[in-house]
Amino acid sequence: MHHESIQSEILVTLVECYEIDPASFVTLPKQTMDSSLARGAVAELRNEGIVEEQVRGVVRLTARGYCIYRSKQLISA
Repeated sequence: MHHESIQSEILVTLVECYEIDPASFVTLPKQTMDSSLARGAVAELRNEGIVEEQVRGVVRLTARGYCIYRSKQLISA
């Protein structure tokens, strides 16, 4: 899997959870977090302020991250 596709997959999951409950954290699967590419993708999203990480592999989308994601979806639609 490529870095971009892993990042997109994580974002889609987090957006779905954010729309249900913006305050809830999501525990990413162990297989995902065992991948150095996935850990790098999460770290990049965290550094950009798109996700907040409670502990390794437990993340949630920030309000800023949600706005960025939605605006990109509107542009590509």
